[in-house]
Amino acid sequence: MSAHSKISSPEITFQPDHSGGTKKIWKIFWVLSILTIIELGLGYFLYDQHGKISEALVLSTKCAIAILTLAKAYYIVSVFMHLGDEIRNLIMTIVVPLVLFVWFIIAFLSDGNSWKNLRNTSAGSRPNQIEQTEKSAHEAK
Repeated sequence: MSAHSKISSPEITFQPDHSGGTKKIWKIFWVLSILTIIELGLGYFLYDQHGKISEALVLSTKCAIAILTLAKAYYIVSVFMHLGDEIRNLIMTIVVPLVLFVWFIIAFLSDGNSWKNLRNTSAGSRPNQIEQTEKSAHEAK
């Protein structure tokens, strides 16, 4: 009976290594601080140069800020939420819906923008009313 009374757990557990805790925390602090300082610097650059720089430079700066923000989010999720230490299937369970959600947002914004652009043209079946008013205002001069 004593052989049957021992119950072994079917799950496999691993004990995390906490030996380099302080050094790791400081490394994370400095990485996140540097990324934040770069983001703020780019933001202040855009604010200071508002209207003075080309649209391409503004767009590329905004893209750089978005990429840095995503890098910070990945780092925070990987380290503080311990997702980097998990198995691949659990990571994919979280990442795939997140990517789909971001894709849905981009798709809906794009679709909304196309509807906004088509609202004055009856889906292309008649000329744009804004262009007609500008043309008539130009002809009146």
